[in-house]
Amino acid sequence: MRRRLTFAIVGVVAGALVVAGLGSLLLVRRADAGQTRTQLLAQARAIAAQADEAVRPATLSLLKTTARLYSAGLVGIRPDGAVLNPAALPAGVTAADLEPQALLQQQTVSAIRGSLAYAAAPIQLSAADLARAQASTLRGAKNLARESALGVVFVVVVTRQVPGPAGGGAYFAVAAAVALIVAAVVADRLGRRITRPLAGMEEAARRIAGGDLDSRVDVGDDDYPELASLGHSINTMTEGLARAQGLERQFLMSVSHDLRTPLTSIRGWAEAIADGAAEDTRAAAIIGSEAARLQRLVQDLLDLAKLDARSFSLHPVAVDLGPLVAATAESFRPSTDDAGLRLTLDLPEGPVPALADPDRLSQVVANLIENAYKYARRDLRVWVASAPGSAVVAVEDDGPGIPAADLDHVFERLYQVEHSPARLAGSGLGLTIVKELITAMNGQVRVESPTGRDGGTRVVVTLPAG
Repeated sequence: MRRRLTFAIVGVVAGALVVAGLGSLLLVRRADAGQTRTQLLAQARAIAAQADEAVRPATLSLLKTTARLYSAGLVGIRPDGAVLNPAALPAGVTAADLEPQALLQQQTVSAIRGSLAYAAAPIQLSAADLARAQASTLRGAKNLARESALGVVFVVVVTRQVPGPAGGGAYFAVAAAVALIVAAVVADRLGRRITRPLAGMEEAARRIAGGDLDSRVDVGDDDYPELASLGHSINTMTEGLARAQGLERQFLMSVSHDLRTPLTSIRGWAEAIADGAAEDTRAAAIIGSEAARLQRLVQDLLDLAKLDARSFSLHPVAVDLGPLVAATAESFRPSTDDAGLRLTLDLPEGPVPALADPDRLSQVVANLIENAYKYARRDLRVWVASAPGSAVVAVEDDGPGIPAADLDHVFERLYQVEHSPARLAGSGLGLTIVKELITAMNGQVRVESPTGRDGGTRVVVTLPAG
């Protein structure tokens, strides 16, 4: 990748140099051509303007000689546009290059053919000039006067090579070579700086894919911010995978323990019944209790699997929270009475409409009451209230409370506060299921602890108003 990046950068620089160089040469050439045309026009007009001197006997032959030396020519154009004496035109200019009609109308003409620029200017002879030429003893002057009398316009044609930039090719080659060398060095260093962390990320990703979740990407202080952010993201992902793997291992161990304990009890009491060493009534009660515990754990696992797969069904309707919460809470009263707990219901007089699935909401309230029942010392309170645009259900207990360090984890799977003794062992999935169900019903759930001087915990569920 580093080699390809280097070649790509050098190629881009080379292309930019070629385009810039050719463009610069073209602009310089156009500027030189324009300047040359301007100078030629001025020169041709100056020569034509001195025609009165040209017809003097002493300067006519000198003018023709000087014109040949300076790549100029003197030709005539008849009224029909025919060019007289085309052989007198400078090298590189033909009669077809002139614009006779424009010259006959006393206009100057200029153009560029390849690297040759030429300009043509008509000579304007006054009557005095023609009389002087007629009186001259030189044959050229007499011919000049005679042809002018026949309507022939004499034209001065001047040529010059368009100059190119002096040493431009060599300068461009040297500058291009230096620029390419610098580009290659910069591209190589840039490629190394980019590909080095990418290679480290690739190696770390390969180790992570192989199961080594302790691998981390080394992020340097001089790495580009984007690459450093990518490296930190990979490290964060790896930490999340390691944590998820640990939770999964903890989940399997916890489930195995929770399954093994009631199964061991059921098997032991079943063997005691078979051996006649236990009373059938007591054994049946214990087996039934342990079977209910197993059923509760299996149901929690099934519910959690459905939540993960998003295969559970929800049918939100407008419900009155008061009767629904009261019915669910009353189902726990025999258990709370047996445990010596006081279950208090605080319900408003009027209806509290909420948009929720009644069955799933009953499951949520049951999980919250069961969780509070495990930790309450004397009191367990359930209350319902209305809020602007929402409805609230809360379950409180006067238990030891939850430490601040554990509040952010109470909705995680299998998370249980270790130093808070529970009255009833659970699967550690109840609050996780509550969180998933309430979120699916567009609600929110939070935990507040402590709620009093001696501890206590409050779980508050907020649902959209029905």
